[in-house]
Amino acid sequence: MNIPIIYEDNWLLAVNKPSGLLTIPTPKKEERTLTSILNEDSKQRGLSYRLHPCHRLDRETSGLILYAKGKSIQKKMMEHFLHKKIKKTYIAFVQGALFKNQGEIKKNIEGLSAITKYRVIQRRKDFTLVEVMPLTGRTNQIRIHFKEIGHPVVGETKYAFRRDFKLKAKRLCLHAKRLEFAHPKTGKLLELTAGLPNDLKEFLNKYP
Repeated sequence: MNIPIIYEDNWLLAVNKPSGLLTIPTPKKEERTLTSILNEDSKQRGLSYRLHPCHRLDRETSGLILYAKGKSIQKKMMEHFLHKKIKKTYIAFVQGALFKNQGEIKKNIEGLSAITKYRVIQRRKDFTLVEVMPLTGRTNQIRIHFKEIGHPVVGETKYAFRRDFKLKAKRLCLHAKRLEFAHPKTGKLLELTAGLPNDLKEFLNKYP
């Protein structure tokens, strides 16, 4: 697969993950994942390091994902994520019209505190484009939070029923747009951005 590279140096690799691809295998032990594809490519090119994911994206979520070239850098980056030193920004298309132009969703997930900030970018006839900033990193946090306030992500099938909404999509309309953090080796502030994929652009053109 042609996986777009957003950033690369001696320690890190950031790519734009396509929707439909797992980051790592589930307990079903899938052989073809983003990690296996990238490491197979590195092996074919004779590179000595292995790539290790510093975080994960859902299978259906597209966008920016960060890999470490070696375990020690992965550990440092995972500590960055754990201690909230990385600012994450997503783009989501959510069902219906959000009442507020910006807000904060505070609802526990599996007994743990979870906070998601959002800002409306654009309003369409049947859905709203929002910029989403999760302040905590619970599994499926964005999907759960928008479902909880009655505006699930367009294309949602796990936390909402498709039949409850007339607007349909071939996949979950959620994209990891930006990561901002201090480089674990150089200390330089990095701001990495992955543009919307073609399928989401086509969806916007289809539903003005």
